[in-house]
Amino acid sequence: QVQLVESGGGLAHAGGSLRLSCAASGRTFSSYDMGWFRQAPGKEREFVAAISRSGDSTYYADSVKGRFTISRDTAKNAVALQMNSLKPDDTAVYYCAATFRIYYSAAAYFRQGAYDYWGQGTQVTVSS
Repeated sequence: QVQLVESGGGLAHAGGSLRLSCAASGRTFSSYDMGWFRQAPGKEREFVAAISRSGDSTYYADSVKGRFTISRDTAKNAVALQMNSLKPDDTAVYYCAATFRIYYSAAAYFRQGAYDYWGQGTQVTVSS
């Protein structure tokens, strides 16, 4: 079992930055891949970014590529999402997710069903 707790959400102005963190506990941190998803009001949950268990591979949605950076800190058992150049469209609840399963296709990480554990979410609001 894995427990995931997100933090760092809040209010930012357009063009500003926020850094989200997801603390993981319950199993060896290096044994699972991590992802971030988000869900805006009235919309389906969508993929944002993912990072492999080794940290060597990262994946991003086109909408955040070049603005967001995902990273993992093994010493802290945490994964972070640095969000720069924020836009009002980035407003959503952001969820951290983890999977132990091994995927050989990068496309797998874009699917919610690829992940086994989820955090409770943290609200990000970007004002114009």
